[in-house]
Amino acid sequence: MLSLGVLCSGSGTNLQAILDACASGELDARVKLVLCNKPAVMALERAKRAGVPSRVLSHRDAPSREEYDAVLVTALREAGVELVVLAGFLRLVTPVLLEAFPDRVINIHPALLPSFPGLDGQQQALAYGVTITGCTVHLVDAGMDTGPILAQAAVPVLDGDDRDTLARRVLRQEHRLLVEVIRWFVEGRVWVERAEGQRPRVWVDGRRRAFWSDEP
Repeated sequence: MLSLGVLCSGSGTNLQAILDACASGELDARVKLVLCNKPAVMALERAKRAGVPSRVLSHRDAPSREEYDAVLVTALREAGVELVVLAGFLRLVTPVLLEAFPDRVINIHPALLPSFPGLDGQQQALAYGVTITGCTVHLVDAGMDTGPILAQAAVPVLDGDDRDTLARRVLRQEHRLLVEVIRWFVEGRVWVERAEGQRPRVWVDGRRRAFWSDEP
């Protein structure tokens, strides 16, 4: 059973998808700890309802990003976490966290990276006028949504969409895709290829993988 640590900053709907998949047996995994950098967010309530330990570790209490990440690493290691999942965690992480969990930190982003990194990928997609957007699960590096892509799901942008209607449809795919990628880690199917001077590439079952859906 894979031990998960989930980092959140807000409502925690992707956390809920993970909790539900663990509870149903869909994932042979257990969320050992939920960490939030903000107090009184819904993610904390979701953890409480599921009986999962949670903590608020405010980034405002740390003098630097590196020192904050050191606090996160201590908490995650004490909980026995093996895979770190950033599920709506609105913080750039540093090598302090990444080196503590090499190739074991993943993030879910509401756009088809490398397009529309950063905040509010859904609104960025609408503003740019694309007809297809979606979501991406990727390994985390020290950049903003620049890590190697693990998988993506596509969502059409419909006539009349606003930010909220599009975000709801993207979110449904986020829940599916994130659980699927965590399953790959549970089953030991993810391999990271690193060659000197080249960008790392991620393989699943010996080939590049993407999970596409055109569900509205």
